[in-house]
Amino acid sequence: MKVVSYRPDEQTAWRAGLLLGETVRDIASALPGAPSTMQELLEQWDAWRERLASISESAPASETDVALQGVRLGSPLPRPASFRDFYAFEAHVKTARARRGLEMIPEWYEFPVFYFSNTAAFSGPEASIRRPKTTRWLDYELEVACVIGKAGTDIPVERAHEHIAGYSILNDWSARDIQREEVKVGLGPAKGKDFATSMGPWLVTPDELEAVRVPGEKGDRYDLAMVARVNGVEYSRGNLRDIHYTFAEMIARASQDCMLYPGDVIGSGTVGTGCILELGPEQHGWLAPGDVVELEVERLGVLVNTISE
Repeated sequence: MKVVSYRPDEQTAWRAGLLLGETVRDIASALPGAPSTMQELLEQWDAWRERLASISESAPASETDVALQGVRLGSPLPRPASFRDFYAFEAHVKTARARRGLEMIPEWYEFPVFYFSNTAAFSGPEASIRRPKTTRWLDYELEVACVIGKAGTDIPVERAHEHIAGYSILNDWSARDIQREEVKVGLGPAKGKDFATSMGPWLVTPDELEAVRVPGEKGDRYDLAMVARVNGVEYSRGNLRDIHYTFAEMIARASQDCMLYPGDVIGSGTVGTGCILELGPEQHGWLAPGDVVELEVERLGVLVNTISE
């Protein structure tokens, strides 16, 4: 299934819908008693998942259907319960550090690490991303996110898949000049990251990825090509299967002595080659107003945003 947050106009609140080809079916209208928002749906995910799947499979025409082109899609979770972004691709960590003259961090191999970011700054597909007035080094980050659909604490790696509702494309926008100064303090990226995060265009349930699942002792990986383009020119290309730490390992780490809740978002971190910092600004230049950034992940769709001043 592909589940979306959508609205037909700017005055309507975000609603949960099922994507059926080129149409969106309103979930609350199609299933009496069903939640009307994505957050509420995730909080009752086990209760509604099978009924949603049956609609998706049969998909007869309904008066609740609206054309995809006639609605605005938001981030699948317009305001997530929480957002942890991990640092899970070895190639990205090594290359980005090498460009700054730094050695690889031995501790990185001991456990997956993450930082928290601003859940109030999430945007969806086609949204305009305003460049912070204090930066000239604006960057994209090509990532994948998983969304929690079942609460839990101290979740073991081998059970982590039971807590995943679905996956989506994630763009962790970054102000590199601000970030460069902030990291010297050793606390985190702060204003270098908190101004915008894009996610979308929809939430894809794990069953849709079964054909490309790569099982492993520490959780599944997925053979999904990941591409970033700026103004139609390919900048980045990688694959989700190359991730060092699986989402299962990330969930296990995040849930140690801490409750994860439905609607929590967990980002993978940047795939190798997946940002201008790693590629080198001398090759492409930093993002500027008017630039159109496309992140495409096989089976997950295309997430498009335009930079504004």
